[in-house]
Amino acid sequence: MLVGGAAAAAGVTSLSVAGAPEASTAEAPPRTAPAGGEVKRVKMYAEKLPDGQLGYGLEKGKASIPGPLIELNEGDTLHIEFENTTDADASLHVHGMDYEISSDGTRHTKSHVEPGGKRTYTWRTHAPGRRKDGTWRPGTAGYWHYHDHVVGTDHGTGGVRKGLYGPLIVRRKGDILPDKTFTIVFNDMTINNKSGHDSPNFEATVGDRVEFVSITHGEYYHTFHVHGHRWADNRTGLLTGPDDPSQVLDDKITGPGDSFGFQVIAGEGVGAGAWMYHCHVQSHSDMGMAGLFLVKKADGTIPDYEPHHAGAASKGSSGASKSSSEAKESSGAAEHEHHHG
Repeated sequence: MLVGGAAAAAGVTSLSVAGAPEASTAEAPPRTAPAGGEVKRVKMYAEKLPDGQLGYGLEKGKASIPGPLIELNEGDTLHIEFENTTDADASLHVHGMDYEISSDGTRHTKSHVEPGGKRTYTWRTHAPGRRKDGTWRPGTAGYWHYHDHVVGTDHGTGGVRKGLYGPLIVRRKGDILPDKTFTIVFNDMTINNKSGHDSPNFEATVGDRVEFVSITHGEYYHTFHVHGHRWADNRTGLLTGPDDPSQVLDDKITGPGDSFGFQVIAGEGVGAGAWMYHCHVQSHSDMGMAGLFLVKKADGTIPDYEPHHAGAASKGSSGASKSSSEAKESSGAAEHEHHHG
């Protein structure tokens, strides 16, 4: 279990049980995920936040929206000792993992947690392989997520609406590891439960390998679009070679409960800039479902970006007029820097 020092110092929480490959130089090949098979344990808390919202955290008093990024490798098992510090029943329900019914996190299976209570949820992963009948069983690797399933209704509508959700990545041996991971959740008409001019921005430097995790919750379908960058529509978001038939996208439709992810090289072929990301449903972007992917030059500058005037120039659309430092603060728990070594 590794929590990145810079991320933790910035109030950003990330759980990684993916191992620690050796650091690479600029000339070396990208870092890759090791084989799985680890058994890990972690504590997680559901907490009330000062503004009336709810969040998950790996320490008491450190809850965030989205909750902490959890990273696993195929073959890993994770035991989560979950404590509910709120005044209502809460739970932890995961997508994409292997788990027994006792770890379902629902009221009808009696796997929720009462106020002040604790429960251990166990999530398992597996590598792909053939079943006994010869058919192919896919592995667990992918961009997944977890969320509450009991607050408000038996489907967790109140919990999800108030912020009880978070990202989960399962990697396959050999998957390329990023320098930074950003989580962007379209939840009803908010981004990471922030709306309008408070939409989060995300920072990188030209050449950084940046990973985006896109999750959708709520009542609406959205489209995730990012300017100046594109990805492959497959498990990793990366092409495996010149003959990979995966479609290359810069916009993908997402519905409630969907999640996907991809990696880009920040500014590759386009350079530094304040690159917008947003929902491409026109009325949604007009209402503020947009933010900025701030790609800096090596000297820290962003060409043609005037943060103090950006709001006036894009009033009603981007909703983002933050300085570089404000942008880093606004991204909250959605930003995770990866430190290996």
